Amino acid sequence: MLFSIYNKPIGVGLLIARGVLMKIVISDTKSGKSYQTDVEKGKELALIGKKIGETFDGGVFGAAGYTLEITGGSDSSGFPMRKDVPENRKITALVSEGPGFRPTRKGERKKKILRGNAISQETAQVNMKVQEAGPTALEQLFPKKEAAKK
Repeated sequence: MLFSIYNKPIGVGLLIARGVLMKIVISDTKSGKSYQTDVEKGKELALIGKKIGETFDGGVFGAAGYTLEITGGSDSSGFPMRKDVPENRKITALVSEGPGFRPTRKGERKKKILRGNAISQETAQVNMKVQEAGPTALEQLFPKKEAAKK
């Protein structure tokens, strides 16, 4: 059930001026590890308009030879994307399962704010999984950053 729809488009230039960057998280289903990286300015345009479930070449983001599938994400406010919400809209829906809600009792439902299945300028994080592996290991393409010890 949908109660209301909020659709406030923001231009790419406005988001870059605010300092909002898009992050991608690539999950390797064979090893069970995930790799997170920031998307460089201008390269996020390759993702805009794609929907959850679509596949594309990972060479744009430094994963040459890899085929990646979009599995979800969240917007700059932290609201999760759902595959069953069309386009790029923010909605308030009565949900009983799925992304954005974990029921604690049987039959529990709750009103939650959710984001649509299309990637837009308001998307802050995109989750992906590897469909076809490339010649180089993801550990070498996305090395872990060492934090400075205090």
